This record gives sequence, structure tokens and C-alpha cells, in this order.
Amino acid sequence: MNGVIMDEQENIEIVKRFYAAIGQGDMVTAKELLADFVEWQSPVTRTDHVGITWYRPRIGRDDVLGFFKELSQNAIIEPFEDLKFIVQNDRVVVEGRNRGSALATGRFYEHSWVMIFVLRNGKIMEQRHYYDTADIEPAFLRE
Repeated sequence: MNGVIMDEQENIEIVKRFYAAIGQGDMVTAKELLADFVEWQSPVTRTDHVGITWYRPRIGRDDVLGFFKELSQNAIIEPFEDLKFIVQNDRVVVEGRNRGSALATGRFYEHSWVMIFVLRNGKIMEQRHYYDTADIEPAFLRE
């Protein structure tokens, strides 16, 4: 039992390190925390979004880093707030919220979200980011 708890805590720490690396622009560390064949989707949606160009699924480390590059070319993202971590075995669920602004329009957005990470052998294997795209899309739409 103690080993499972330790592994769960390690998984939370890996996700926290990933957030810290992304927040500091440290893509080398971020890449090291991703599995070679990582699956990433942010946001999870089946609907096309005119203003949210980065919404497609990503496969592999370089594709995930491309997601962050595309995101940074479109938005200024303020630090995440009120992070709450829930873990069970290899899954880490994070609830949070943040604000940002669209570079093309200068408009602000704010939204709450949930991210689910799956980890194996100390690496992030999957990430799914759930949020209501209606909370942010208007900030990115040009009139």
C-alpha cells in the first residue's frame, strides 16, 4: 500500500514539474517529462473552432511542443490558479482556472478547466484538457 501512495505522489510531482517548466518556458525539461509517444489533446472537442487553432490532437513529443509554440503565438496566458490535484494510480486529475488574452485582438478571457494526465514510468503518456471553448473563443475571433 505504501508503495502505491508513493507512486501516486511521484506522479503528482511530475505533473507539477511539467506545469512549472511550461510556465518558465523551459521546453527542454517539459520535453523530458513527456513519453516519446505521448498523446495530447487540448481542448478535447469534436467541434471546429474558428478562433482556437490549436485544438487538434497531438501525437509525440515534438507535436506536443508544437502545440505550446502555436498557443504562445496566439495568446498570453496568465499563471494557473487554484490548482487542485487528485490522483489514482497512474492518473492525475488537475482542476484549475486561468486568464489570458488573445494576441490578435487584445481581448481577455477567463475559464475553468480540468486536465487529466496518464503517467507511466515517470513520463506523461496522455493528457486531455477539458474546458468550455465558449469561455475563450470570443476573445480570439476577429470582427
